[in-house]
Amino acid sequence: MTGAADVVDQAPDGGPGIEVAVVSGLSGAGRSTAAKVLEDLGWFVVDNLPPELIATMVDLGSRARGDVTRIAVVMDVRSRAFTDDLGAVIKDLDSRGYRPKLLFLEASDAVLVRRFEQNRRSHPLQGAGRITDGLNAEREVLRPLREDADLVVDTSTLSVHDLRARIEGSFAAEGTHSATRITVLSFGYKYGLPLDSDLVVDVRFLPNPHWIPELREHTGRHREVSDYVLSQEGAEEFVERYLDLLDLVGAGYRREGKRYLTVAVGCTGGKHRSVAISEEIGRRLAGRDGVQVNVEHRDMGRE
Repeated sequence: MTGAADVVDQAPDGGPGIEVAVVSGLSGAGRSTAAKVLEDLGWFVVDNLPPELIATMVDLGSRARGDVTRIAVVMDVRSRAFTDDLGAVIKDLDSRGYRPKLLFLEASDAVLVRRFEQNRRSHPLQGAGRITDGLNAEREVLRPLREDADLVVDTSTLSVHDLRARIEGSFAAEGTHSATRITVLSFGYKYGLPLDSDLVVDVRFLPNPHWIPELREHTGRHREVSDYVLSQEGAEEFVERYLDLLDLVGAGYRREGKRYLTVAVGCTGGKHRSVAISEEIGRRLAGRDGVQVNVEHRDMGRE
């Protein structure tokens, strides 16, 4: 087994490198949260794949010509053969050069019992007994995996945000764990508000190029329209102050573990002002550290 920071440079068949992670641990310790974090970090996550199919999944990923470079398999305990089967698969992948990383999540019995009771769930191994009986059986079944784990995380005192930070620190690609992905989306109010927007801003306070004959047929992506919109009184100040607001909001979102932000910029038809302002905001955001930006125009071309 290798450390969490190691990366496979090339697959055994000479194809693109594949990183492989296995996430396991006690029921209620945070496997679902870990899976969501890994998905946000760009891992291809498979939940409860039978151990005998893991190697096949990794081999298929290595032949995907770079489309799949990071595979994470989330496993829970379903049978007594679980650890033997999974342990054999991990050793096989390791011997073939994939170097899988094993993340093991655990927590104290008191915390796990409380979590099960709060969710009104039974433990998968408790049978006719108590939750603690299931936990004791599960700890014994998973003991070999815990001993071989690259990273053991006790979630007893961790919040969801703390757990996210721990996983990001070990499994994020260099330079990506703190990145916020911002989509700047222009739209026209006459077509309705975007349903998936986190923030909505109205730029109808700026003069409308629609009433300028030589600009009417162009969009906010044309230089003439963009120059017109951005030269209007208040436009530059608005962009600067809104970027300051996005810095503040983005920092708060990162503290709360939210890595995706959709900013909707609206004008009447979604053709001129909102497009020009969205392009400018996107251009300035693209030069900032810790930000990945995408600019989209929902209603451009509908008129």
